[in-house]
Amino acid sequence: MIPEDLRYTAEHEWVSVADGGAVRVGITHFAQDALGDIVYVQLPESGAAVAAGESLGEIESTKSVSELYAPVAGTVSARNELLADTPEVINTDPYGSGWLVEITPADPAAVDGLLSADAYRELTES
Repeated sequence: MIPEDLRYTAEHEWVSVADGGAVRVGITHFAQDALGDIVYVQLPESGAAVAAGESLGEIESTKSVSELYAPVAGTVSARNELLADTPEVINTDPYGSGWLVEITPADPAAVDGLLSADAYRELTES
């Protein structure tokens, strides 16, 4: 279950290009499945600057606490406020209403450097 129209990171985040050039970021089905029941998400405020590969928050499950990493450098333009009260939506809809943040990338071409669906599939199957 790896959507073909998204880009991916080795840290199991997905990226889609939203209207206006911002990118929407979430965690993959593989990641939410490995984490188990998600109970809390810490996300950056809108306007926060993020660096590619750096931590932008945490996701807590009944099993563990994991860092969330920025797939691209830029500025957080939105965060999913739904997750404050219902973080478990990440488990049920990781590619839809379970998105985490939107980032306006410093370099829109940086998305092209992320993993394709095929490359991510190879990563998760090895």
